[in-house]
Amino acid sequence: MYAIVEYKGFQFKVEPDQLVKVPYLGDLEPGTEVNIENVLILHDSKTLIGKPLVKNASVVAEVAGHGRDKKIIVFKKKRRKGYQKKQGHRQNFTEIKIKEIKH
Repeated sequence: MYAIVEYKGFQFKVEPDQLVKVPYLGDLEPGTEVNIENVLILHDSKTLIGKPLVKNASVVAEVAGHGRDKKIIVFKKKRRKGYQKKQGHRQNFTEIKIKEIKH
């Protein structure tokens, strides 16, 4: 069984007992329960496709923790001008554990 959900502007394919990295939810402590209502597709023995959402479907998840991704390098350069700029960026994320998919 899996579901495709929309959460914080991104779409995720989720299954029970799976850990998913979602955009940072700084106001939630680890152990807090999160209910995701925007279920786009639900697949069990048959597939239900929402128009745009599947009715009476939701995903229950629990915040597992917060973290930061690997550093990415942002390098800008303009040729023949002597301009170079190098920056690093680490994106914050929240890891949630999918507890169950309700229908």
